[in-house]
Amino acid sequence: MEQAKFFQRDAYPQWTKIQTHWADNDVYGHVNNAVHFRWFDTAINGWLIESGLLQIGESDLIGLVVETGCRYAEAVCYPEAIDLGFGISLVGRTSVTYRVGVFRKRSASPAAEGHFTHVFVDRISRRPVALPDSARSILATQMMRP
Repeated sequence: MEQAKFFQRDAYPQWTKIQTHWADNDVYGHVNNAVHFRWFDTAINGWLIESGLLQIGESDLIGLVVETGCRYAEAVCYPEAIDLGFGISLVGRTSVTYRVGVFRKRSASPAAEGHFTHVFVDRISRRPVALPDSARSILATQMMRP
């Protein structure tokens, strides 16, 4: 089975910088794989808050993670500042799938690439809710370029 190619730096519409921390490295001397998922969650939820799509304690509609995954191309280590690129690869009726790339400084190819899917639900009932048109408009601005 052939692996899908990694998205290059210019495919990502949104960016944030992440500084690795001393505790990120594992016994093998590189950032542990679980840390990447923390970065994904931080970047995406930060963007949702900045975009007005999420008010942590108040939004009626919240995103619950239903799937996440990551492929690794090379190690990232402390101390290293990285660029985290992200965008949206799919908008469904009640869900959004994001793509996230972990880039070392000045690298066109990612050290790792992941995906992250939210299903949007009512805060109280936890039942899926269709994304409002206003949210779809904002999400559409962050679609990935192949």
